Amino acid sequence: MTKKSRRSLEKPGPAGFLLVDKPSGWTSHDVVDAARRWFETRRVGHLGTLDPLATGVLPLAIRAATKLAPYITDSRKSYAGSIELGVETDTLDAEGQVLRRHEGPLPEKDAIERALIRFHGDIEQVPPMYSAVKRAGVPLHKLARAGKEVERAPKKVRIDRFELVAYRPPIAEIEVDCSPGTYVRTLADDLGRQLGCGAHLQNLRRLRSGPFVLNAALTLDQLAEAAEAGKIEQYLIPAAEVLGLEVVQLGPEESRRVEHGCEVGAPARLVIGTRVAALEPSGELLAVMEVMPGRRLRPLRVLQSVAPPD
Repeated sequence: MTKKSRRSLEKPGPAGFLLVDKPSGWTSHDVVDAARRWFETRRVGHLGTLDPLATGVLPLAIRAATKLAPYITDSRKSYAGSIELGVETDTLDAEGQVLRRHEGPLPEKDAIERALIRFHGDIEQVPPMYSAVKRAGVPLHKLARAGKEVERAPKKVRIDRFELVAYRPPIAEIEVDCSPGTYVRTLADDLGRQLGCGAHLQNLRRLRSGPFVLNAALTLDQLAEAAEAGKIEQYLIPAAEVLGLEVVQLGPEESRRVEHGCEVGAPARLVIGTRVAALEPSGELLAVMEVMPGRRLRPLRVLQSVAPPD
């Protein structure tokens, strides 16, 4: 795409977050590309990858909201899915090639429940080869498809809940609450190893990603229809609502100073170190700011870019 064609995509408009119910078979980047067409802007990013097999909550940041991901303090994830016991695959999910099949009896329900408890708390996971993690700049999934396997460093994640909600052998229905960066595919594979029968993730649906929940998500068909009707922006969630910060309303002169990166006075109710969502007179989010000594508000992230004053 040429620079001219990129500029032609940059339609001005409000910033905010869009909550998509991703279907199976779409990559997270596929959804980002669709949103770029809907909003006619290149400034779209997702807040946490979902595998193509997975469905559910995929939050998108639109326009200047792409600058705000580091300030969303709630990043916990919740999932519901199915694990098939007795079958291992190379991708750790149902899209992969079968590596091994267990010939013996499958574990009883109480054995599965006991095994799940061992995953609770802080654990270490080795990222799967079929993942977007990069090694020397190359995504692991590209190496895996070339038949290569490389050593991966384990990383710490936190599992707050890993629960069996139904068991119809060989399928275990599970729910998971966890930290960002957790691979549920790896949990399924590790569970199979603990049980001695092998396992893989059959399907997965994300129910929650930080402050975003599934019952507020819209399907691709709904969003495409809204875009065609010129109504897509009505589904943007205001950035200030997502951040969960104390809100400060700025006056016209304060807004002008903040746009140029300057400090302004802080309300007396705020303590030093508090982060706030600073709104311009129109009610749009202008900046994320922090209360400094001397009761000053210092900009941490300004959503509008302007030339510095003379």
